[in-house]
Amino acid sequence: MKSGRRGQESSKNIGNFYEHMAADYLEKQGYCILEKNFRSPKGEIDIIAKDEEYLCFIEVKFRSSEKNGSPECAVNSKKQKRLSDAALYYLMQKGYPDTVPCRFDVVGATPERIMLIKNAFSFKG
Repeated sequence: MKSGRRGQESSKNIGNFYEHMAADYLEKQGYCILEKNFRSPKGEIDIIAKDEEYLCFIEVKFRSSEKNGSPECAVNSKKQKRLSDAALYYLMQKGYPDTVPCRFDVVGATPERIMLIKNAFSFKG
């Protein structure tokens, strides 16, 4: 009997596919992608990009169906806090000034559609 690892690899491949699709979508919307899959001790940020003057920290969520809710609604307060902590780490590590305008965006994807929510939530300190 094989372990559940194959399912984890499959889920990761699906996630990577939709993260690449989201990055392409964001570039078509005028975003400049700076980093993908930024890892910090506080968590991972799927995409970091510039949108005009904003430095955007973007979470990509995929759902195979919307039976249990839309993918963009899956970014709960716990995930928002992790993203906020990771964003703060990124800003400090890269030496950004306190005055740089930042935003948290969410890209929700299903096999049928992709949706961008700009300024999806505020910093959770």
